[in-house]
Amino acid sequence: MQILYEDNHILVVNKFPGEIVQADKTMDESLRERLQRFIKERDQKPGNVFLGVPHRVDRPVSGVVLFAKTGKALERFNKIFYDRNIQKKYWAITLEKPQPESGRLKHYLVRNTTQNKSYAYARPKPNAKEALLNYCCVGSSDRYHFVEIELLTGRHHQIRAQLSAIGCPIKGDLKYGAPRSNPDGGISLHARSLSFIHPIKQIPLHMVAPPPDDVLWKLFTSLQENRSCSAPLPIPAE
Repeated sequence: MQILYEDNHILVVNKFPGEIVQADKTMDESLRERLQRFIKERDQKPGNVFLGVPHRVDRPVSGVVLFAKTGKALERFNKIFYDRNIQKKYWAITLEKPQPESGRLKHYLVRNTTQNKSYAYARPKPNAKEALLNYCCVGSSDRYHFVEIELLTGRHHQIRAQLSAIGCPIKGDLKYGAPRSNPDGGISLHARSLSFIHPIKQIPLHMVAPPPDDVLWKLFTSLQENRSCSAPLPIPAE
């Protein structure tokens, strides 16, 4: 965990793969709990530390995670996310190159809570939620492909399910079709940036998280710096 930005209202961190954002049935210590303890000790706070969670990032995913340090900030962030007034960029290393190399994916996701997995369908299904994202293949290595994603909706396992549905599972993601896990137990999906208007100060903020320190992510960074992704293709007609 690396702090990217902090003021009296918000806290933004770079999450490592394997860290869980909020406590769940595993009973493992969450990133939220660890940050609450850190703030309490650092600032010598006598009472409980408030830290709201306006959004989540999957446990095996790295990257930008946003927390609210006040109830007012949390309430406003909830509205920002609900109204989609936030830009979310992700990087993914995939096993196959998407075709076409850039475009927009539209699926209908059905969540299976027993399996903790989402299934992507081309047509509406009962209890399905519409999922939208833009993507662009930035480049390729001998074995992998580097895809930048703009997430337009925030569904359960959305990027993982949608990329798998087009035959491009993410490296290390056994749940969605990868044959092997990554050595660190994470998957090669990184929440690269968040752009939004500060809920209290009303100033624009652009939060960028460095990816994990390995050869493939360094290559991705180099490729991304030297290429601009083209505009997404329109959604196909129903």
